[in-house]
Amino acid sequence: MARSSQDSSTDPSGPEGGPHTPRPPGAAAPAHRWWVLCVVALAQLMVVLDATIVNIALPSAQQALGFSNGNRQWIVTAYALAFGSLLLLGGRLADLIGRKRTFLIGLIGFAVASAIGGGAPSFEVLVAARALQGTFGALLAPAALSLLTTTFSDPKERAKAFGIYGAIAGAGGAFGLLLGGLLTEYLDWRWCLYVNLLFALIAFAGGSRFLSSGVSPDRPALDIPGTVVVSGGLFCIVFGFSNAQRHGWSAPSTWGFLAAGGVLLAAFVWWQGRAEHPLLPLRVVADRDRGASYLAMFISGAGMFGVFLFLTYYLQRTLLYSPVKTGVAFLPMVVVIMITSVVTTNMLVPRIGAKPIVPTGMLFSGGAMAWLTSLDASSTYGAHVLPPLLLMGLGLGMIFATGMNLATAGVKNYDAGVASAMVNTSQQVGGSIGTSLLNTLATSAAARYLVGRRPTAAVAGKAQLHSYMVAYWWSAAFFAAGAVITLLLYRRGVPRSLSSDPNAEPASAPV
Repeated sequence: MARSSQDSSTDPSGPEGGPHTPRPPGAAAPAHRWWVLCVVALAQLMVVLDATIVNIALPSAQQALGFSNGNRQWIVTAYALAFGSLLLLGGRLADLIGRKRTFLIGLIGFAVASAIGGGAPSFEVLVAARALQGTFGALLAPAALSLLTTTFSDPKERAKAFGIYGAIAGAGGAFGLLLGGLLTEYLDWRWCLYVNLLFALIAFAGGSRFLSSGVSPDRPALDIPGTVVVSGGLFCIVFGFSNAQRHGWSAPSTWGFLAAGGVLLAAFVWWQGRAEHPLLPLRVVADRDRGASYLAMFISGAGMFGVFLFLTYYLQRTLLYSPVKTGVAFLPMVVVIMITSVVTTNMLVPRIGAKPIVPTGMLFSGGAMAWLTSLDASSTYGAHVLPPLLLMGLGLGMIFATGMNLATAGVKNYDAGVASAMVNTSQQVGGSIGTSLLNTLATSAAARYLVGRRPTAAVAGKAQLHSYMVAYWWSAAFFAAGAVITLLLYRRGVPRSLSSDPNAEPASAPV
């Protein structure tokens, strides 16, 4: 792969700068840049927590609207399908029509879709609203990250900004569980959707005031064939893995979609090497550090759902926690993610680079998942659940902030949107695959445990605990693989694009 110091043509220009007009040393940074961070962080929080906040509300929504257990999966899947399959298009649109404009359109659309979902009179309307949320989220998320990328060019300030942003991205899912529990228990499940109107209103007011247009003067045309092929491929991949949860891996609707998705994504890569204006220029993903960061986001997205999904089940079904108490139980992990993200990007990455940090974070996360396998019906929160949660927060904080920073560092201004979209795509597709794969493995493990045993309540409870243990071990395996992959791919040293010394030498040769 190309070296980042040569390939990326680092462009530290602000949101209004062109792709080949780096800000001269000593020039003023964009005004209101910390307000820009507040705006995009709030929007990112809204998008991330919406992937989990509705999960807590599902039982109440099902009772109110009267849909079956078989159909409830679509409330989650509709959002994931639209969001995951349209992210690259959303990122490129941010480069083409302007990041501010794309960001504000995404906010308005997300708010409208949330209002429709909150007032949904039927299951069909709620599913349509969730799909619409995912569509506008695919505009919003990459625009937000690319605004951050082009606003903060000073390495020290960039480290602070990405530390905060990475903390929110890593902790948003857990915060969604808490907020969903509070709103469902004390108000109504519909407020899990209505609450987005408040987030969107504040972010829109701030975005209108503080964001710059971010339109590149030499923006390329939209790659229509590439857009159609990759959107179809991502849709098939996400749908195939989601379908495996309901119908199993042997169902034609599972392997057929997965095979089709693989073929379409292979065709997309082939086309991007030949298209005049590619949707995803291969130079964006060809850099070793950037490619390693995308893989880190993918693997950690797949692995961390072992915590959010199965530990939520364990706390509520085995320890009999309420939804609110379950959300509160995750708060220590959230705090550790936020602290670790800020410390990592401000103190560690600028000094030693990503190579020792991300693999170590993977090992910590994998160790936390292995630790969780010891949980049983007599375990307590303080002695048995909290310690691995804290270790998990430490690991995820090291992965997310570092990965997001290097995944967007050094890209040209007119590629910032699509580079940012790749971060979200990696995490979203990884999360979708992880959720469906772990859920299938856990379900199969529970069924095997019950073979030859009397179907008593005690046996059923032990089967559930066994299924959680299997899921945790597989999550640990994901992170172990991530540690090896990132250790091999990341370069030694600090990338030039993150160095505070403009005359610094490039990162040392690949190992």
